[in-house]
Amino acid sequence: MTPLSRHGRGPRGLVDWRAAARGGGGRTRRAARPVVTLGAAMQRVALVTGASSGIGFALCKRLLQEDAGVQLCLACRNMQKATATKAMLLAAHPSAQVSLVHLDVSSLESILWAASEIQHREAVHMLSTAEGLLTQEDSVTSDGLQEVFETNLFGHFILIRQLEPLLCRLEKPSQLIWTSSSNARKSAFSLMDYQHSKGKESYSSSKYATDLASVALNKHFNKQGLYSSVVCPGLVMTNLTYGILPSFFWKLLMPIMWIIRFFTNTYTLTPYNGAEAQVWLVRQKPESLDALTKYHSCTSPLGGNYVESRKMDVDEEIAERFYQKLLELEKQVLARLTVPLSPK
Repeated sequence: MTPLSRHGRGPRGLVDWRAAARGGGGRTRRAARPVVTLGAAMQRVALVTGASSGIGFALCKRLLQEDAGVQLCLACRNMQKATATKAMLLAAHPSAQVSLVHLDVSSLESILWAASEIQHREAVHMLSTAEGLLTQEDSVTSDGLQEVFETNLFGHFILIRQLEPLLCRLEKPSQLIWTSSSNARKSAFSLMDYQHSKGKESYSSSKYATDLASVALNKHFNKQGLYSSVVCPGLVMTNLTYGILPSFFWKLLMPIMWIIRFFTNTYTLTPYNGAEAQVWLVRQKPESLDALTKYHSCTSPLGGNYVESRKMDVDEEIAERFYQKLLELEKQVLARLTVPLSPK
């Protein structure tokens, strides 16, 4: 089986599990070889054949136990059994990403159809989330920090810390609104390298770090009148987006992107539409908002704007540990400064 990979090049870090896969209808299939691509440059994807029972099903459960962020695609002949399997996996891992594809490995026609379907889904996923497209060139700043980390998160964190006396007032609650992303993926972030100096997904890592910081800030400051929320503006055409491809490519792609809006609500496209979630949050009472929810700007096919709320894949214990690391880093960097921290 060809591994499903999100590399432009060949797969790396392949782990080959052999599964005695069983299809539906009681017929035993010969041994299949579900190949799982691990260590991918983007979110890891596992395509598992014969996943509705036996070793294939066990493999799916173990994969989710090892990495809840892995995206599972169950390739099965009996879709009724596959649907039941998906339900069992989601019952144990509610935030898991599990999809189904019909595949009968004894039929070449079925194999070719499934391969085409998987490639189509992959293209739609990348276009709808911009996964793997939104990146930032990273470097080290004059403060000795990774630029993407400092720009997207840490600089704002220091600003908040410096303004704490103004923000923390019980009689008049304050609201922080962070701009996160649908590219904020757990798999891109590591507490051991939270500035992402060794990886190639600095943008995704910094946005997931933003989600963690927001959760931790709520834990520490809600009782002092400070509330934090995160938003995703959707796919918006900004200087960052335009920097991905030459301008003439965007001129060719824009009509297609407007058409894609009919199939995905994340194509907000304009900065005005992308600001919908921020504006909506400003209208809310901050104390009524869910600290573990990300608010997404969405646009309908006809251009109407609205907001969707989605649970974040954030571990509160990890968020707290990360917050403590931010406090330690704050002490280190401020101790090196030679300028006064407050006006005289």
